Amino acid sequence: MDTTLQDPLVGQVLDGRYRVDARIAAGGMATVYRALDTRLDRVLALKVMHPALAADGSFVERFIREAKSVARLDHPNVVQVFDQGTDGAYVYLAMEYVAGCTLRDVLRERGAVQPRAALDILEPVLAALGAAHRAGFVHRDMKPENVLIGDDGRVKVADFGLVRSVDTVTSTTGAVLGTVSYLAPEQIEQGTTDPRVDVYACGVVLYEMLTGAKPHSGGSPAQVLYQHLHADVPPPSALVSGLSYRLDELVASATARTPDRRPGDAVALLAEVRAARATLTDEQLDALPPQALTAEHDNAGDRTSVIPRSLTVPRPPSAGEDALDGSGADGVDRTARLAAPPVAPRRRPARPPRAVLALIAAVLVVLGVGAGVWYINSGQFTKVPPLLAKTEAQARDRLRTAGLDVGQVKRAYSDTVDRGTVIGSDPAPGARIRDHDSVTLTVSLGPETVNVPNVEGQSLAKARARLKADGLAPGMVTREFDEDVPRGSVIRTTPDAGTRRHAGSAIALVVSKGSPVEVPDVTGEDLDSARDELADAGLKVKVATGRVDSEFDKGAVAEQSPGDGSEAAEGDTVTLTLSKGPEMVEVPDVVGDSVEDAHDALEGAGFEVDEDRGLLGLFGDTVKKQSVAGGDPAPKGSTITITIR
Repeated sequence: MDTTLQDPLVGQVLDGRYRVDARIAAGGMATVYRALDTRLDRVLALKVMHPALAADGSFVERFIREAKSVARLDHPNVVQVFDQGTDGAYVYLAMEYVAGCTLRDVLRERGAVQPRAALDILEPVLAALGAAHRAGFVHRDMKPENVLIGDDGRVKVADFGLVRSVDTVTSTTGAVLGTVSYLAPEQIEQGTTDPRVDVYACGVVLYEMLTGAKPHSGGSPAQVLYQHLHADVPPPSALVSGLSYRLDELVASATARTPDRRPGDAVALLAEVRAARATLTDEQLDALPPQALTAEHDNAGDRTSVIPRSLTVPRPPSAGEDALDGSGADGVDRTARLAAPPVAPRRRPARPPRAVLALIAAVLVVLGVGAGVWYINSGQFTKVPPLLAKTEAQARDRLRTAGLDVGQVKRAYSDTVDRGTVIGSDPAPGARIRDHDSVTLTVSLGPETVNVPNVEGQSLAKARARLKADGLAPGMVTREFDEDVPRGSVIRTTPDAGTRRHAGSAIALVVSKGSPVEVPDVTGEDLDSARDELADAGLKVKVATGRVDSEFDKGAVAEQSPGDGSEAAEGDTVTLTLSKGPEMVEVPDVVGDSVEDAHDALEGAGFEVDEDRGLLGLFGDTVKKQSVAGGDPAPKGSTITITIR
C-alpha cells in the first residue's frame, strides 16, 4: 500500500510557497518531503517537525536558532539551509535536495569499501566539519546516516546540531544502538561536546567503512556505552587482513578514549588523513574488502525509516534544476543510488549438476585429495595472531605460542604508537600462514624527531625553505632591532638550533630590523624641512590625509608617529599630520570682574592667564583692562594678560 498517499501533507502547499510532492524519509524528530519551491521553481527537501515536538515552545525556539546558525555555514560539503518557517501546526526547514543515497545505504549494500573509497568519502566529510568547527559549531551526531552521497559523487554532511535537541539515548530501540555507536566517551560520561567528539565519531565511521562492522556491539545501548568507556576501538587490520598500519594509526588517533590524545578538530584530522594517504601505495589503497563482511550488517544504525522509491510520487526535474539539491530527515535521503557503478544483486551461486559433482569427486579420489586428506593437510596452517599495540617481546611470545617464527624486525616512525610497540606485521594479523613460517614485525620508533637547523644570518625566505627541507614548519615571525645582524636576516630561532623536535613542528623565527634609528622631533616645522630631516635619518615620510587644529601655523607639522625619541628601523615610515592652524576662540569680557572670576572665565574658555598688577595693583582685586578685548577672537591656548588695580 502506498504510504505516501496516506500522508496528509502530500499535495499541500506550505506557507503559500512549498508544494509537498512526496515523502522521502521519517525520523524521530521530523519527516522529510521532496517539495517544489513554487516561487523559484526548484526542487528542495522540506523537513517538517513532528507535531508533538512542535508543541514545545522551547524546543521550537532552539530548532529555529540552530537552523539560522547553520544557514550561515557556507561550504560545498554541507547541506544548505535555504529557509525556515511555520504554517499552522507545521514547523519546517527548506533545505538543499541531494539526489543520491547515504553512506549507511552504501555500507548496507556493499559492506566494507576499499581504503581509497573510504578516504575519498572521509576527506570531504572532514572538510565540512572543519569549516563548522572553525565557525564554532559541533555536529554532535556524526554517523553514516548523516553523510549524503550525490549521484554525481559529491559528499555532503547533514544535520549540524539539530538532532541533539531530542533526547534519544534513553530509548531502547535498535535505532539508538546506531546513535550510541558513534558517541565519544566524554559525551557519555560528562555530557561535554567539543570538536573532538566529531573527530571520535569520524574515526568510528572510518573503521566501519574499512571493516563493514561497528567496533563495539551489544544487545542494548548500555552494553555499547560501556564498551566506549572501557575498551579501545580495535585496529581495522585485526578484522581485515592486508590493511595498512597507517589506517590503523588513523583510527587509533581519532578514537582515542582520552580527548586530549585526539586531533583537536576535523581540520587537524584531515591533515593526518592526507598525510597518511600520501604514504599508501596504489595496492594498499585499492585492497579489496572482504566479501564475507557484507552479510554481517544489521539495521541497528538506522535511525530513520525510509519510504521505498517505488512508493514516492516521481516528479521529473524542471529545466535548469540543480542536479544536487536537498537533504533528508536526520540527514537521510534515499531517493537515488550512489554515483559509483551499480552493485550487482547478490545471487546464490548456481549449484553444479550432480554429474559434474560426481566427476570432480572421482578426480579427487584418483589424485588422493579426498576430504580426509584435505583435513589432514589443513592442520599445517594457522593464522597470524593479533599483534598490533603489543610490545615487541609480547609479539614474539604470541608468535611462538602460535607455532610461528619471528622473521625480520623493521622499525618505523609513528606519531600515535609508543616506541617499542608493534604497528604492523607481514603477513597481517588474521592471515592464513603455514606452521613454523616467519612473520615480519614492524615496531614503532615513536615520533620522528629532527634537529632544528642553524639558520642565523640567513634571509627569512632561505630560513623558511631550510626548515621545510629538514621536515619542520616555519612558525611565527617576530622582529627585533639588532646592530650586528643585517635587516631582514634571522637573529635566532625558538627553540634554539640543535634542539630536537617532532617532524612537522613549527619553529618560530626572530628577524632583524637592523640598527635602531632615533626618530627626530619635526613638529612645528614646515613639511619640506620635516621631510629632509627625516630622510637624513634614513626614514621615509607619509603625510596623513586629515589635518588637525594645533598651536602651530597652518601647514606646519602638528603631529608625528612614531614620536620624538622613539626608535625605528632604517627605512621605516613616519606619518606626519599637518596643522590647520590654531583654533580661534572668542575671548570672554572680564573687565570689572574680580581676579578669581576672571581666571575662571578665561581658563574655562581655553586660555592661559597672566596678571599685570604694577605698583598700584599690589593690593587690588578688580580687573581694569585685558590684552585682548572681550568678544574678539584669539588662538585657543594663547595667553590673555589682565591688568589689576
